[in-house]
Amino acid sequence: VQLQASGGGLAQAGGSLRLSCAAAGHTFSVSTTGWFRQAPGKEREFVGRITWNSITYYADSLKGRFTISRDNAKNTVYLQMSSLKPEDTAVYYCSATRPGYSGGSDNSRYAYWGQGTLVTVSS
Repeated sequence: VQLQASGGGLAQAGGSLRLSCAAAGHTFSVSTTGWFRQAPGKEREFVGRITWNSITYYADSLKGRFTISRDNAKNTVYLQMSSLKPEDTAVYYCSATRPGYSGGSDNSRYAYWGQGTLVTVSS
């Protein structure tokens, strides 16, 4: 599975952005897709994930502001971010598990990674 994240850019605090993760590979629709982010000088952290049948999980600190969805027909997963805060500034990565795995919040459970897209939130 090859992943391509896009949609990052500059946003103002309180604004919204939607990131996309486009996948190439026939197993994407039966994989869990995870979103992670890494801020400068910090470790990569779990944002959320969506299973093959669209069950979503989020980091507790992001619930209510971030929403993950998927369109298997387009082989694309989306991360809708709203009420953005400067502390949301990070490189955002999408990832995918091997087929049939449910993933989790540990990045070691994801076998495939995109290149990341930078989100900068100004105050």
